[in-house]
Amino acid sequence: MNPIEKILEKQKVLIIDGAFGTELERKGYDINDSLWSAKFLMEKPEAIAEVHLDYLKAGSDCITTASYQASFEGFMKRGMSEEEAKELIQSSITIAQNVRDTFWENEQNHLKREKPLVAASVGPYGAYLADGSEFRGNYGLSVEALMDFHRKRLTTLIEAKPDLLACETIPCLIEAKALCKLLEEHPTMSAWVSFSAKDGTHINSGESIRECTAFFETQKQIVAIGINCTAPQYIESLIDEIKAVSSKPIIVYPNGGSTYNALTKTWDGISQSSSYGKMAYTWYQKGARIIGGCCQTTPEDIAQIAQWVRA
Repeated sequence: MNPIEKILEKQKVLIIDGAFGTELERKGYDINDSLWSAKFLMEKPEAIAEVHLDYLKAGSDCITTASYQASFEGFMKRGMSEEEAKELIQSSITIAQNVRDTFWENEQNHLKREKPLVAASVGPYGAYLADGSEFRGNYGLSVEALMDFHRKRLTTLIEAKPDLLACETIPCLIEAKALCKLLEEHPTMSAWVSFSAKDGTHINSGESIRECTAFFETQKQIVAIGINCTAPQYIESLIDEIKAVSSKPIIVYPNGGSTYNALTKTWDGISQSSSYGKMAYTWYQKGARIIGGCCQTTPEDIAQIAQWVRA
């Protein structure tokens, strides 16, 4: 049984966490860096642990690791050896596991919930480029080239034994296919795939979300399919499109509604998450079974979801 299925048998929605990088920023940390939140694996791992704990306290059933922008290439550009880079990437999982296990030792935290999962975040090739490419998907790379980029990092993450992988903010179908092929080299590992979308029917590359979703019906290791880091106003339509062609649990974790500026590495506009819990309930009614938040969402937003899920 895949780890998501076990929780969804017990409750109507599996709650994931919210933003990581922008949450660190909200706490006063500087994330304007090509490694983004992953730089804290080097500089201040206790800050990462603090964010994980905040989300668990808010009600998350799954926390995602600070490995989204962590890559061998990125760390080695900073002067790290390959072995040091490997240790840092794996530490993202160890930090999350330790926080989760300590949280779960307190029996008061067992009320109305299952033991939370740790999902290892696998960001797209565009995240390594640190130029906003994950919001375009125009890499011009083959499946084989993308597999070569992801292979070592994927193996490194899996060696640290997360509960599953979160292949997230994927902007193009070719990259999703590359990750699926790599997963076949690790047949016991489950993953979700979530695309970044530019409107209610297309992912950021311009490909139809229906076409992308249909591909995953035959991919046994993909245990949920959906959308993240996308404006909230597109989510209902995207759920309809996915539901039309997929039988898998639908995962949605949009951003706060602002637009990412790759030049300044900041979010332009005001977050729309003042009624996040209400919006999330609408997504559940539409058919989403795994719900959380992406950039600019907070533990308070996740707590709003937990209020009605655990009522």
